[in-house]
Amino acid sequence: MLFQVYGQDALFQWLGLAVVLVSLILLNEFARRTKAGGLIMFGGCAVAMTIYCIVLAVAASSGEEWAVNNATVTEMNSWFHYAKVYAALAGCIGFMAIKYSWGKIGRARWFKCFPFVIVAINILIAVASDFESAIHGFSVGNATLMGGGMWHSSEGVDVIGGWWNIFNGLAGIINIFCMTGIFGIYISRKRQDMLWPDMTWVYIIAYDIWNFCYTYNCLPTHAWYCGIALLLAPTIAGLFWNKGGWIQNRAFTLAMWCMFAQTFPLLLNQGIFHVEATMNPVANLVVAIAAFVINVIAIVWIVVRAKKQHINPWTKEVWVGTKDFDEALARRAPLKNLLETLPKSASQEDVKNLEDEYKKYPLAS
Repeated sequence: MLFQVYGQDALFQWLGLAVVLVSLILLNEFARRTKAGGLIMFGGCAVAMTIYCIVLAVAASSGEEWAVNNATVTEMNSWFHYAKVYAALAGCIGFMAIKYSWGKIGRARWFKCFPFVIVAINILIAVASDFESAIHGFSVGNATLMGGGMWHSSEGVDVIGGWWNIFNGLAGIINIFCMTGIFGIYISRKRQDMLWPDMTWVYIIAYDIWNFCYTYNCLPTHAWYCGIALLLAPTIAGLFWNKGGWIQNRAFTLAMWCMFAQTFPLLLNQGIFHVEATMNPVANLVVAIAAFVINVIAIVWIVVRAKKQHINPWTKEVWVGTKDFDEALARRAPLKNLLETLPKSASQEDVKNLEDEYKKYPLAS
């Protein structure tokens, strides 16, 4: 058993998981389908959360009791949570800039590498947290936990750190190199989605298992929701009705979840919906080794395909011709439509960039 989901609260815990999953799927649809939806979620909500956190921090530093004892201050104060929420929001805003062609940067060919860069940063944040947990675990001297130990975080959470963090940290680094076709970024019909067709089910599964392991290792009080519901929401959409849009789904749902968790942590950390990981080092190690092995398989598969095609897998698409890739590419907006919706400020270079993009796969346009 990976989680403590048994006893009198089990029904509420499973209900909570279902509610979080459905809510994230619906909120993702709200944010992706219209520009207004995206601006409300990643503009308005983000500003409100930021003001709230700043007010709390200032009041707490002044010794105001209501702020000192606020759950956001006491239970969500680590560098990780703040780094994660703003890195996710940066991804959302950047992806919107691409799909709506905002300004010169949103239309620039070089900016197509932004999705890779921001995802890599998000992964490295988690990798750093994994390694941090390993260092703490090794330093406490509790050798009974398979070479690791239990340490107490600044947020009042008991975490077990050890070799599982090392394995999963390495899996995260490998996962960065499993992102292929970095410049193969497209815009869908009606500009609802930023598409990355080369990010097929191979990457999605490798990422999901690695990220689940991270949450299980380092966020034992949140992993039930952010390690299952939060990962399933973008994956369900990406595998069924939003082909090629998984990375946008992931950024959108991650940012929403992080803002919610930062503002209302007690809904997760206490009460009938609260779920703890079992804190079993054997389970941590098994999950971490699985994440490492699966990411090794993914990168080997990518390298083999790239060698057969005589291409650089990071600058060229590796999964061309596969079902997932073709279905995602088929969702591209027609070239004529994109040209018609370019702003008046668009240059001849912007037009040429779009035309060159379609020359690679003319039949799919």
